[in-house]
Amino acid sequence: MKVVAIVLDSVGLGYLPDAPLFGDEGADTLDHTVLKTGVALPHLADLGLGWVAGVHTLPRPKEPKGAFGRMREANPGKDTTTGHWEFVGIYLEKPFRTYPEGFPEELLRAWAERIGVGGWLLNRPYSGTEAIRDYGEAHLKTGYPIVYTSADSVFQVAAHVEKVPLEELYHWCQVAREMLRGEHQVARVIARPFTGEPGAFYRLEHLRRDFALEPPRNVLDVLKEGGLEVVGVGKIPDIYAGRGFTRTVKTKDNKGGLEKTLALMEEGFSGLVFTNLVDFDAKYGHRRNPEGYARALEEVDRFLPRLLSALGPEDHLFLVSDHGNDPTFLGTDHTREYGMLLWVGPGVRGDLGTRESFADLGATWARLFGLAWEGPGKSLV
Repeated sequence: MKVVAIVLDSVGLGYLPDAPLFGDEGADTLDHTVLKTGVALPHLADLGLGWVAGVHTLPRPKEPKGAFGRMREANPGKDTTTGHWEFVGIYLEKPFRTYPEGFPEELLRAWAERIGVGGWLLNRPYSGTEAIRDYGEAHLKTGYPIVYTSADSVFQVAAHVEKVPLEELYHWCQVAREMLRGEHQVARVIARPFTGEPGAFYRLEHLRRDFALEPPRNVLDVLKEGGLEVVGVGKIPDIYAGRGFTRTVKTKDNKGGLEKTLALMEEGFSGLVFTNLVDFDAKYGHRRNPEGYARALEEVDRFLPRLLSALGPEDHLFLVSDHGNDPTFLGTDHTREYGMLLWVGPGVRGDLGTRESFADLGATWARLFGLAWEGPGKSLV
């Protein structure tokens, strides 16, 4: 038996009750994208997405082909790590630290000394594409790393691959990961290599690398210890610092993530295939590009029949999301929204309602494989 879980990164289903605390009241990634663009998503609708509470823009078939619902995020936050950790049964006592004013100068001085550079550029919340546009030329002249953050708990380092070799950039980020603990702990340090000429710089997304905190024990450990294959596709293994996985499969974009997931579904093993489709978030949500976001949704929708055809008689497919990133909303940050929950499997039908935690997902995986999980979450089985 295989369980396939695909995260449609940032495809939120409307703002949570506590969204005003995050400045996100009114955000609704899916509905606003459909309303803005008119994109049709017939295959997602067939699974019951239009029947989910709060979704008002998709058709509602009389007999949905799957089970459908939404998940309330229990963890305090709206970033990638917070949501993904909760999927596998990790609750946070407090949110990861963020740096809306940039990182302390004394911290950056100590980091620059350790990596052997004379300084840094930027150091404040900034769009990644704008960071290389505005500071890329200065970086080429000085060799200084471009350091920036966002509303998420991230320390991001951009460097041109012709100025800073890729392995050196990764080393810089590894040193930062070692330093950003305790008082200054962040969820992820991200290497952002780029290339091109002034006025035409562009990021090399497939060479991006995330250096995450190692999570505590979670459902992935239970599956691996149970003798199952646990395959992470895309940025998934990086989010968990590689913990709990038996295999890692890299991807360049959503299309590659879907194709590689399909290929894994056709292999002869039992276990979990856990995929993240990042283009929604990285390419279109943060860029506030509803047309691009709609094209990404349409791409997944068109591919969905191939995934469904590849399911074996005992296999299960979950389509979920970890937060919102409404491309029609103010600003460029994630939005605090309900997570998607679609489930296809033998005998699985009907309304799953509003789940009180993302952790119900991981608890369900453990139950499907007949393994004991005593942590957070209530199985859907």
